[in-house]
Amino acid sequence: MDSETKKSIESCIVEFPFTSFGFAPLKTPETIDAYKLWLKNNFHGSMAYLQDHLTFKEFPKTLFDQSRSAIVVTKDYYPAPQKSKLPIHNLRIAEYAKSDDYHEWFKNQLDQLITKLEKAFPGEMFTAMTDSKPVLERDLAQQAGLGWFGKNTCLIDSKQGSLFFIGEIYTSLNLEAIKAIHPDRCGTCTRCIDACPTGAIIEPYVLDANKCISYLTIEKKGNIPEELRPQINDWLFGCDICQTVCPWNEKVFGEEIKPKQAEKLTVTSELITELKYLLTTSGKKLMKEFSDSPLSRARGSGLKRNALIVIANLGIKELIQEVIECKKQESIKEVATWCEAKLNSL
Repeated sequence: MDSETKKSIESCIVEFPFTSFGFAPLKTPETIDAYKLWLKNNFHGSMAYLQDHLTFKEFPKTLFDQSRSAIVVTKDYYPAPQKSKLPIHNLRIAEYAKSDDYHEWFKNQLDQLITKLEKAFPGEMFTAMTDSKPVLERDLAQQAGLGWFGKNTCLIDSKQGSLFFIGEIYTSLNLEAIKAIHPDRCGTCTRCIDACPTGAIIEPYVLDANKCISYLTIEKKGNIPEELRPQINDWLFGCDICQTVCPWNEKVFGEEIKPKQAEKLTVTSELITELKYLLTTSGKKLMKEFSDSPLSRARGSGLKRNALIVIANLGIKELIQEVIECKKQESIKEVATWCEAKLNSL
């Protein structure tokens, strides 16, 4: 890669509000063997598509015939870069979900960048992706020098922490890395492992999605194992614990990022109103209300299921009649029955 090519790409990128960027040639990922073992151990839960997409991840050039390299960018999601118009404000949800769906606005920014790149490099191929294609994007970002794999399996940068999205543009250009691979700086720290309520980080750098609160409240369909429900505490959607206890995020964001791990949400009238809204609104209407939000990923039934678990864990007896009504819905009947029993036992 000549200096003019590098300079031209950089001049296009700096016009956009990305946090960092780097280049990486497309090759077999460094972590592919670990990823295969992770799949073999069924740590991906019910996310069968992760197994189905293995070939594209192992041989990234097969995704697009002309692709040779990737331009990798990051974008902070804390504080929320795109304020969503969520009808809930008091319930605990993952920080990334407090923005509008990043698949839309982040992808739009990358597409705008591609427009400039196509003018600078006519005849070359550029394709943008934001977690929606079979790409081992954390591996790619690591190869681009944008961070290291933390023991919580998130990508961490010593100056930015880990609260950021990763996006990539596959291109036919032959690009070389412009940054050195970031050394692992987790050291002897085990805060993320120690703090995980469900023990999902079964060993450093290995996460069992079957136990992960984010997987359970977002990706998992149907019932959540009863033994894990108390550990979900008051998380309605996703979880940030393994990131917010990380010293590197504390270094970047200070005291404001520290979660009150031992405390549950204070039960207020506003909180009760929001939980009631989730239980009494039809799944179809919830999907419409959350259409621009990552929360739509859980579907209406998933949000209701999660709300019932939060109600049980917080002991909100004021909603017992709404809980009983939920027993009429087959998809959440079991968890509603469980929630009712929990409330009656108080």
